[in-house]
Amino acid sequence: MLKQFFALSALLCCDWNATRADTIQLKEKAALTGKILTERRDQVVVDIGYTVLIVPRNQIVKISKGEKDEPVTKPVVATPGAAPIETKSGLYQTAGTLPPLRTVRDLVNLVGEAVVQVRTPGGLGSGFIINEDGFLMTNFHVIEGETKISVEVYHQKAGQLERKSYKDVKIIAMNKFEDLALLKIDDKDAPKFVRVLIGDSDALSVGDKVFAVGSPLGLERTVTEGILSTKTRQLQGELYLQTTAQINPGNSGGPLFNLSGEVVGVTNMKITFGEGLGFAIPVNGVKYFLDHRDAFAYASDNPSNPYRYLEPPSRAKSTGREQ
Repeated sequence: MLKQFFALSALLCCDWNATRADTIQLKEKAALTGKILTERRDQVVVDIGYTVLIVPRNQIVKISKGEKDEPVTKPVVATPGAAPIETKSGLYQTAGTLPPLRTVRDLVNLVGEAVVQVRTPGGLGSGFIINEDGFLMTNFHVIEGETKISVEVYHQKAGQLERKSYKDVKIIAMNKFEDLALLKIDDKDAPKFVRVLIGDSDALSVGDKVFAVGSPLGLERTVTEGILSTKTRQLQGELYLQTTAQINPGNSGGPLFNLSGEVVGVTNMKITFGEGLGFAIPVNGVKYFLDHRDAFAYASDNPSNPYRYLEPPSRAKSTGREQ
C-alpha cells in the first residue's frame, strides 16, 4: 500500500510438526528437534517451531532426518502434457502433481485474472484470489485501519478483459505480525472467480526464476520478472524470500509466482536505496495462516481488534450460584 508499504511485519510460520521432525545431535549430548530449512557447508538452518536457529557445522555430531507423514491416498500418476491434478485444502487449492514449467508470457494469461487491485480510502495495494467464491489474500498493512474496501477484478470475456469493481468486501481474518489479511468479495452479483494455485516455498531453490504481478504505483496488471536471490533472508527476526523481481509501493499483497504458475510468496516490501531488492512472505506461512484462520478471525464488533476471543466461562454456571 502506498501509505505504509515499507512496514517490516511478516512472520514465517512453519508447522513443521505436521510435515516432519529432523533431529540434530550436538556436542556435549545436546540435541535439537525441528525442520531443517537449508544445509550449507558451514552451517545448518533449522526451524524449531517458534524461532529459526543457525547451527554451526562444527557443533553438529549427527543429523537424523524424519519422514513425512503422508495421508493414505491412491498414487497420482502424471500424464505428459496433461493439466496438473489439483487437491483442495480448505479455502485454497494446491497441485497434486507439479505443473509443467512455462514461460512468463503464457503464465500471465493463465493467472492474470486472479490477481486483483485492493483499494481503500487511504491508498491501494494488490491481492490474489484463492477461492472461486471470492476469498482473496493481501497484506495486513494494505487494509490497516480501514473498513471500507473495494476490489478491482479483470474478468476475461471473449478474449477481452472487462474491469469490474466490487465494493462489498469483508475482512475475514488478519494478522498484523505476519502482515497477512484474508478478505472475501460478498457482492450478490459476483460470479465464480478464477483462482490461483498455492505452491510450496520450501521447494524453492536459490536462482529459481520467479515473477510478480500487481499494481505498483497504481499501474495495475504490471508484471516483473527476476530470480530468487535467497529464501532465508532475515529481517527484524523474520525470514523472507528475497527476489530481483522489481517490487514497488502498490505491489503490496500481490503474488510472487514460480514458473509453474503457483504462488510461492506474497510481496510486501523493498529496500529503497538499492535495486533488485524485493521481499515476499513465504507462501508456507500463508498456508499456516489460512489453515488456522479461526485464530485470527476479525471481530466485526471491534474493528480495532484483529482477533476474536471466546467469552470466559461464567462463575454462575460453574458454581450454580448467582454473582
